[in-house]
Amino acid sequence: MGRRAHERAVLRRRATVVAVLAVAGVLAAVLLGAGGGHARNRPALSSASSAETSATRGEGGAASAPAAGPSSQVRALIALGKPIYCAARHGHEVALTFDDGPGPYTRLVLAKLHKHGVTATFFDVARNIPLVPGATRQEAALGGGVGDHTFTHPLLTALAPAEAESEIARAQAALESSSGARVFLFRPPYGGRNESIDQIARAHALLQILWTVDSADSLGANYAQIERNVISGLHGGVIILMHENHGQTVRALLGIFAALQSKHMRPVSVAQLLTDDTPSVAQVRAGGGGCGGGGAPISAGSG
Repeated sequence: MGRRAHERAVLRRRATVVAVLAVAGVLAAVLLGAGGGHARNRPALSSASSAETSATRGEGGAASAPAAGPSSQVRALIALGKPIYCAARHGHEVALTFDDGPGPYTRLVLAKLHKHGVTATFFDVARNIPLVPGATRQEAALGGGVGDHTFTHPLLTALAPAEAESEIARAQAALESSSGARVFLFRPPYGGRNESIDQIARAHALLQILWTVDSADSLGANYAQIERNVISGLHGGVIILMHENHGQTVRALLGIFAALQSKHMRPVSVAQLLTDDTPSVAQVRAGGGGCGGGGAPISAGSG
């Protein structure tokens, strides 16, 4: 092969290599661009997937309730370390509360509240959670919140402080897990409390909620008596004690709802009531007497 022929052969090989490299570069750019596009989309896809997972993480496929914490007003009341019997009574809001669930009537109570657009707060016994799967999450989603009513519903003042604390702390953790919401309200069974119980509640950032009006449903009142007890005590700022495991209470609800409407009373969660109509420090320190009545009694039937 002559020199010229050799040079032409070298040039052809170089041209081929350049062409191959160019094609490879174009392919790489296309592939990288596509990869970059997928990379840009991944956060959105991941977020959507996470949101869907969160929405379906609850029991029975129910959407998770928001894990909202206490308002600044409620945090200030927690810091006082005293039980709350009522709000300041300046407005037209009241708080309906149901103890001792979940139980056989829980779903019926929830259905009635939902149908009539009524908010209520539930103080649940943690050992009852498995009895009605998904109930605590539905209670939280209703907007009234879920409160700690201990793990097994003992009279806390009859227990050693360590046992009482275990009852409260175990229930708080179990209810937060099952409801998907923060638990910062607490009601002692039977209204049984003392300084030791007050200190335990405060140590666990729980606001201890008693009541202004006892429906007496757990004391054997029939539905007409329950209606009468609740309706006669309706005024702004009251916290009403009922139980979701009594059929007579369920029967009384429609009459109570009608009375709330006729009296232009707005049922809200306990947390909302105390945020909107916060009691003064002096009122809280006065205990049940700060509500204009005797407050919550300690009895074997109530709470």
